[in-house]
Amino acid sequence: MDIRALLSGDVAALTEAIIACESVSGNEKALADAVESALQDLGGLSLHRDGDTIIARTETGAGQRIILAGHLDTVPLPSTPGSRGTVPPSWEQIDGEQVLYGRGATDMKGGVAVQLKLADDVAAHLAAGGSLDRDITWVFYDHEEVEASKSGLGRVMRSVPELLDGDFAVLLEPTHGVVEGGCNGTCRFEVTIPGVAAHSGRAWMGENAIHGAAGLLQVLSDYTPQTITVEGLDYREGLNAVRIRGGVAGNVIPDSTVVEINYRFAPDKTEEQAHAHVREVLAEAGISAGQQKVTDSSSAARPGLDHPAAQAFIAAVGGEPMPKYGWTDVARFSAQGVPAVNFGPGDPLLAHSDDEHVTAQALRDCHTALHRWLLGG
Repeated sequence: MDIRALLSGDVAALTEAIIACESVSGNEKALADAVESALQDLGGLSLHRDGDTIIARTETGAGQRIILAGHLDTVPLPSTPGSRGTVPPSWEQIDGEQVLYGRGATDMKGGVAVQLKLADDVAAHLAAGGSLDRDITWVFYDHEEVEASKSGLGRVMRSVPELLDGDFAVLLEPTHGVVEGGCNGTCRFEVTIPGVAAHSGRAWMGENAIHGAAGLLQVLSDYTPQTITVEGLDYREGLNAVRIRGGVAGNVIPDSTVVEINYRFAPDKTEEQAHAHVREVLAEAGISAGQQKVTDSSSAARPGLDHPAAQAFIAAVGGEPMPKYGWTDVARFSAQGVPAVNFGPGDPLLAHSDDEHVTAQALRDCHTALHRWLLGG
């Protein structure tokens, strides 16, 4: 895959090419290779590769450094026949607008395309003798859409943290082109419901573990999530069963069922407080400590929009800041002491959907806003 020739053209065409390179988590190498190859041809950038994470940096000695970050991977392709949010991508004309359908169109290959386009802009600016008010670090990383332990960004923060030093970071996650501050945290629990196996023709000899999950599922169904205001932004929480597995055959009463639960918590809570809240709810359902375990957890991030760098960014790109309901890597940057916000093209409500799409104009508008912030004009 060669995207170098597209960098100086329309960011919408660049997005199409990036979507066409399938990169479900664990399969990012081809796209990482293409990104690295494209950046190698640009002047004024130092490059570092760590697995399938690519980092490019200007080194002009400017007094401030900002980070533009985005992940290369996507969730799995849709399984529903006829889904348009898949690979290869496709274009449609809807109400006079060009609309690009494909997996990652919003989450977040549109943002990655904007990142690459800006790298080309900056390289051309420097080649023409221009200067920068801020040095820039671009981060294109792998394994964001899976458990936190696999994150390429987390790996680089552990192995070469100095490459990610900065004064301010922008995650180009989809935000409908407005600044989204902070993010909800997320944790996952697995709850094991025990049973007793038996032949289904003599079901009274066993204890059905799947039926035993009914009480837990009812408690979760009845649960009322909170909306919590943090630094003026309203964060909506959620506690849901997201997966259930159990049973070994069509003629066997299942002796075990596992229910996976996901809690999205507002940035007024630490991870420990979030875990304690889930355990309280599980206790209401009669679940013992021995039946539950935490399988994944990531902290929330407070908005931090009062930071001078964030204020300057908001003033440059415009719009009224909103909360980020999903988890993003602004939390990782915040934990490292780097203020961070989300800002990218596309509707976040379309992320991971079977008809994931983004308009060409949204891509162009995002690029224009960030170009104005970085280079003026």
